[in-house]
Amino acid sequence: MSGLSVTERVGCTKLLKLISKEDLLSLSDTVTNKMIVVENVTEAMETILSFSKNAEELLKRKKVHRDLIFKYLAKEGVAMPANTDKHQLVKRTLQLWSSGKAMDETKQRPPTQTVSTDEKTGVGFDPMVLGQQFCQWFFQLLNSQNPSLGQPPQDWGPQHFWPDAKLRLLSKAGNEQMEEFLGAELVNLRLLALTREERLLLSPNLELHGLRTLASPHGLVLVAVAGTIHRDGACLGVFEKIFGLIRSPLENNSWKIKFVNLKIRGQDALGGTEVVAPALNYNSTELQLLCS
Repeated sequence: MSGLSVTERVGCTKLLKLISKEDLLSLSDTVTNKMIVVENVTEAMETILSFSKNAEELLKRKKVHRDLIFKYLAKEGVAMPANTDKHQLVKRTLQLWSSGKAMDETKQRPPTQTVSTDEKTGVGFDPMVLGQQFCQWFFQLLNSQNPSLGQPPQDWGPQHFWPDAKLRLLSKAGNEQMEEFLGAELVNLRLLALTREERLLLSPNLELHGLRTLASPHGLVLVAVAGTIHRDGACLGVFEKIFGLIRSPLENNSWKIKFVNLKIRGQDALGGTEVVAPALNYNSTELQLLCS
C-alpha cells in the first residue's frame, strides 16, 4: 500500500480537492504511468494517494502548484509569508502533518482505507493477504501447464476470468512488442501459451518489496507483483504483473480476474544487472517496470 500515514492521507485529500479536474486526471496518469484508467475525480484522488510512495513525493509533483500548498496551509491556519517558495511550503506542510495537528478530518474515513468491517469485502479483509494467496494460487496453476516440469496440469481455463477480461502484454527483449487481448478465452489462451508453448516458468517475489496491493471502495482489488522468468534452469529476465480482481457474487463470491497487465524484460534489456528477487519499481518519475 502507499507510504502515507493517516494524517498525510487526510491532508493530501484536502490538498487534492483544490486541484482542477484536468490536473487531477493528469496527475493520476503521471503517478501510475497511465497504467490505471480512472473514471472520475474520486477515483483519480484515490489512485494518486495509493500510488504515491510518500507525502513529499506527492507534494513535489509539478501539478501540485506552489499556490495550492500556500492556500491549503492558510486553510489549516498556518500563515506563511507571501513570497515563500514551494520548497519551504512543502517542508512546512510535512512538519504540520508529522506533528499530527491536521487531524480534524480523520473521523471521515480516507477514501482508500479498507476498514476491517467493510460490508462489501467481509470482516477482517486484508488486501495484502489476498494478494499473497492469489499469487501463490495463480502462478502455481499457470506454471503447472509447463510440460518441462513434468507435473499434471491443474485446472486452468477461462473460468478464472471475467467474460470481458483484458490482457496487455509488453515485452522488451531486444525489440519492444505490445499485444492486447480481450475476452476470457483469448486472455486465458495467451497466458497459457507462455508456459505451455514457450515453456516459461514465472517465479513471483512475494516478499514485501515484490508485492503491492490496493483495494478500491468499489470492490476492485489491484495486485502488483514482480518476479523472475526462467526456462530450463536459465533465468531469462524479469516480469512485472498487475491483476485487477473483482468478486463474483454468482460464484460463492470467489475472486475473478478482470484485467492483467504484464510487462516482461529480457536479460539483454536489463543491461546485465544481477536478477535476484526483483522489486516493484515505483520510481518517482515513472513506475518503470509497470505497464505504461
